Amino acid sequence: MARLTKSEAVAVRESRAERYSAPALEKGLDILELLAKEREPMSRARICERLNRSHSELFRMIQVLEYRGFIQQAPDGSGFLPSDKLFTLGMEKAPIKTMLEVALPVMRELTHETGQSCHLSVRSGGEIVVVARMESSEQIGFTVRVGYRIVFTESASGVVLYAFMDENDQRRWLETLRRGRSARQFADFTERASRVRGRGYEKWKSKFIAGVTDISVPILRGPTAAAALAIPFVHSTKLAVTAETALKELRNAAQEISAALLASDHRI
Repeated sequence: MARLTKSEAVAVRESRAERYSAPALEKGLDILELLAKEREPMSRARICERLNRSHSELFRMIQVLEYRGFIQQAPDGSGFLPSDKLFTLGMEKAPIKTMLEVALPVMRELTHETGQSCHLSVRSGGEIVVVARMESSEQIGFTVRVGYRIVFTESASGVVLYAFMDENDQRRWLETLRRGRSARQFADFTERASRVRGRGYEKWKSKFIAGVTDISVPILRGPTAAAALAIPFVHSTKLAVTAETALKELRNAAQEISAALLASDHRI
C-alpha cells in the first residue's frame, strides 16, 4: 500500500481541520482504520511510519486503544491487531441484530435440508464480512468463521451484494478499489454482476478451496440487498442433496428471511 508523503499527509490533515477539529479522535480513528486494513500485526514504529506521525503523537493513542480493548497485542508480540470489540458493537445495531434474529432459525433449517453449512455476509467498507454461520449437520463440511473478511470482488457473496445495490452505491463501492486495478478488471466484474442480477444468484468454484462451489443469493430489504446468504457447497462422495437442490433450498431460505425482514420493518 502506497504511503503518503509528509507534505501530502500535512495537506490532508489541514483540509480536515478546516471542516472540524478533534485531533485526538482523528489519531485514534486513523490507527483503527489502518490496523483494520492490514492482514499482519503492526508495531508502534510501523504504525507511526504509515501514518506519518511521530512516536510521541501516537504513543498515548495506542495505549488508550489497547486499554479500552479496541486493539490488542498479537500472541507472538510482533505488533498490534484490531480486536473484535468494534465488530461486536456493530452486531448490536438494530438492523443487524434483527436480521440475525430472523435469519438464524432459517439457516439452521437450511443446513438440515442440504447437509451443507451456510453463512451470512454484509458489506463493510471495500469488503464483505461474515456476521453469522451455521455448521453442516453432516460429519464432513466446510464453514467460514464469523468475522472473516474479503474484498468484495473476490467472493460470490460480494458480487451478489454489489449486483443488488442501486447505481450510486455501486459506484461508491467500486471507488474504494480503484487504486491498483485496471479498467478491464472493473469491466469484467460489473459484467459478471449484471449476469448475477439477471439470474438472481451466483454459483462458482471457490478460488481458495478445491472441491467447494460457492453458491450465494441476496437477502433483500426492499429493492436492495441487505446481506448475502451463501452455501460453500462441498462435493463429497456422499451428498445429502445435489448442488442444484442446494441452490433451490438456498433461494427459498433467502426469500423467507427477506419476507420476515419486510414484515419486521412494517411493524416499526
